[in-house]
Amino acid sequence: MKNVAATTIALAGLAWAGLSSASADEPKKPERVPVTFSGGYETEPEDRGRPVVLVAAGMGVKPEVFREAFKGVRPAPAGTQPTEEQKRQNKQVLEKALGKYGVDRDRIDEVSNYYRYNRGKGEMWRNKPAVAFALVQDGKVVGYEVADAGSGYSSTPTITVPGVKDAPAKVELSFGKDLAKNGSIASITVPKAKN
Repeated sequence: MKNVAATTIALAGLAWAGLSSASADEPKKPERVPVTFSGGYETEPEDRGRPVVLVAAGMGVKPEVFREAFKGVRPAPAGTQPTEEQKRQNKQVLEKALGKYGVDRDRIDEVSNYYRYNRGKGEMWRNKPAVAFALVQDGKVVGYEVADAGSGYSSTPTITVPGVKDAPAKVELSFGKDLAKNGSIASITVPKAKN
């Protein structure tokens, strides 16, 4: 009889503490799994490797505006550095074309220098890879968490989740004048299933 009473008291104590056997029926919390990003640095063929979407956003204009302005620029041949005269002339061309959009020479220099890189040497323009987690429950992705939005993405990266065969993800990018956040991950969501 004493054992029965002791067991009853122990179970009551567990229930009060929220540790009763009923807790086994509660849904498990999703597991946070680090996602893998691939791609995200593609450019349009007409831009010849220049991250125009990033440069244009950094200057506060649309990509087509920058492309039109850049038509008058005469870049140095691949593998060479422009002369001071070429630099001066190219800056004048850009300043004249972009000035009407409120972009001055200092901003042109700042953004151009930030994204300058030598593709021939295998370099990449300045960027910071994003960090995100998939919320996996019962083998399926139920959501995503962005831990670090990164920056420097010129196109939408592809996401894979280790251990999950089908992990649909809709990635949205954010562009703007803040170069440290330009081309960052704005959100990652699970797309709604099509009926």
